[in-house]
Amino acid sequence: MAKMVTVFGGSGFLGKQVVRALAKQGWRVRVAVRKPTIAYDLKPLGDVGQIQVVRCDVRREADIASALENATACVNLVGTMYQGGGQGFDLVHRQAATWMADMCKQRGIGDFVQMSALGANPEAASAYSASKGKAEVAVRKALPTAVILRPSILFGPQDGFFTSLAAQIKMFPVMPAIDGGETKFQPAYVGDVAAAVARVLGNTDAYGQTFELGGPEVFTFKALVQYVGTEVMSPRPQIWTPVIVARLIGLVGDVQAWARGIVPVIPAPLLTTDQVLLLAVDNVVSQGAKGFNDLGIAPTAVESIVPTYLWRFRKNGQFAVAAQG
Repeated sequence: MAKMVTVFGGSGFLGKQVVRALAKQGWRVRVAVRKPTIAYDLKPLGDVGQIQVVRCDVRREADIASALENATACVNLVGTMYQGGGQGFDLVHRQAATWMADMCKQRGIGDFVQMSALGANPEAASAYSASKGKAEVAVRKALPTAVILRPSILFGPQDGFFTSLAAQIKMFPVMPAIDGGETKFQPAYVGDVAAAVARVLGNTDAYGQTFELGGPEVFTFKALVQYVGTEVMSPRPQIWTPVIVARLIGLVGDVQAWARGIVPVIPAPLLTTDQVLLLAVDNVVSQGAKGFNDLGIAPTAVESIVPTYLWRFRKNGQFAVAAQG
């Protein structure tokens, strides 16, 4: 019988790609999610009975224990980009990861993949990055064999970055360039990151290592906004925005995030104060860090994927053509 892996957070943007990749490798996959009804579309990604969906709230230790029953491996993809309604960074990132790693240790499960993020650091100014860093420390302490993956911002159909930028560009006549928009990013294709999970899970050569996953190109935030504006045929001027002004805008987002935790129909915030802190720090692979190439994966370029799903923001959709000069 094939080994079984429990994937926490498997119904998300990255999670669905990870479940598909692991199923193709022959793993039996148990997808542990808070709302199973939104994850049943994962079952056809594998053979009959290969993918199982179970309810699990990672804020409850007992739920995690139940989801790990009879598993031989674990992948933690749980994460949130803003806090609100009981979804605090420390609880969702650090505490949940600590429970998972401790329980895997108790059960003799050495195959563990922790999805972190570039910039993760227990001492980071951003609460998001600090909680991710503390989660890494807790996982390493319990399971020295755990593999940590730190991707940059992810892109792909229905992503939360390029799609959000395109929506904002269509909504507003100008775009803010926080502190000049010079922060650097190295976007990684979601399919490549999922492939990385499949490469390291169960791979004893990868045990105990950390991989930083960034795409083949580095962009400034200002350049990414310009690129998206051109791609959706709605270029927008960018206005230099002081950090203090961005933080005031972020305060509105903080309130919105808190309200969304109570009333889920409220839209997700465009910007929070913690995200302002994230935008102040370069999000690129560290010099000398192991990455995609060490896993035998050639990272995919932004330009080869993003246009395939941003055309819907053009006035005439996929039939729109650039104006001739």
